[in-house]
Amino acid sequence: MKKFLLMCCLFLGIAAVSHAQGGGRRFNPEDRAKQLQTELKLNDDQTTKVTAIYKAQFTKMDSIRKAGGDFRSSMRPLMDSTNKQVKAVLTPEQAAAFDKAQQERMNRMRQGGGGGGPQ
Repeated sequence: MKKFLLMCCLFLGIAAVSHAQGGGRRFNPEDRAKQLQTELKLNDDQTTKVTAIYKAQFTKMDSIRKAGGDFRSSMRPLMDSTNKQVKAVLTPEQAAAFDKAQQERMNRMRQGGGGGGPQ
């Protein structure tokens, strides 16, 4: 029994550390819009529009996830479409900063550093 409790504590500890380091973190649409608002200095109207775009993406992602199949290949077109819609709301300067941030995230992901927000 003691071994079982020790194993449970060890597992919970590892899970807590993993979560604290960003493992399994999933932004909700409002958090993503707020992050962009901070990064790109969006006005309230832009933030509202971006939130709506991310909510629509979130709904579509959930339906793709529940349907099963090849999640990765289904997500790429959805992410590209979402990014295009977000960029349409931005000023040219904000769009350039958005592209730069996206590229930096992609580079971090390729290097195994994850794609989360600013560290």
